[in-house]
Amino acid sequence: MPTSSLAGISPSSSPVPHPTVLVTGGSRGIGRAICLEFAQAGWRVGVHYRERQQDADRTAAWIKDRGGEGFTFCADIRDARQVDAMVRALGARWGRLDVMVCNAGQASSGLLLRMRPDEWAAIIDTNLTGTFHCLKSAGRLMLSRRDGAVIVVSSFAGVQGRSGQSAYAASKAGLLGLVKTAAREWGHHNVRVNALFPGWHNTDMSEAAMPDKARLHDHALGRSPDLEEIARFVHHLALMKDASGQVWNLDSRIL
Repeated sequence: MPTSSLAGISPSSSPVPHPTVLVTGGSRGIGRAICLEFAQAGWRVGVHYRERQQDADRTAAWIKDRGGEGFTFCADIRDARQVDAMVRALGARWGRLDVMVCNAGQASSGLLLRMRPDEWAAIIDTNLTGTFHCLKSAGRLMLSRRDGAVIVVSSFAGVQGRSGQSAYAASKAGLLGLVKTAAREWGHHNVRVNALFPGWHNTDMSEAAMPDKARLHDHALGRSPDLEEIARFVHHLALMKDASGQVWNLDSRIL
């Protein structure tokens, strides 16, 4: 399968390795859509999962059935050693990591005064600290190559808050500071770091809190974004060489 990064190369040119992406939380929902989009563009795709091996296997099988290269990687992103092992395993398999999409996350539901400290810690450890571990592990490879991109899936809740989601909103807000700091530190090494708000999608994680159409009044278009369009944007952002430290809102809510 051809890829955008290979366009214009003549048959006599030296072979160019297929670019490689690792998508955390790639077994389902938004992560799975992103995996499939990269695969269709000719990328080697690392499908990360923590517990849902069957879902991850199905995503990798879909990629392979269409002539692509997909491989699953298991890790608990809350554990720095497991993240390091995952990134090393991908590097050993394919020899490079061009893009990491930090999509894995955990939702929360509960009013602030009723939230137990262990519930708070579980969300922060997964969404914020887990992404920190992923950035460190991927960054080591990318900085050594002086090229690469990290795309972090944050949330609109991180800038506006949402009733019943204090830990989730706090973790997603923290990601914005992490992304902007990493972008400043890594920019002179040509490693780009960006964040995005993917909007509402009816996935396993969000279905309990998914608003009905009548409650999308804060969307200028009155609808949530298309999942495939989100995946196409992530792939396009991965190819952009001059964008870093930015936060992209992908639905019609206006800040």
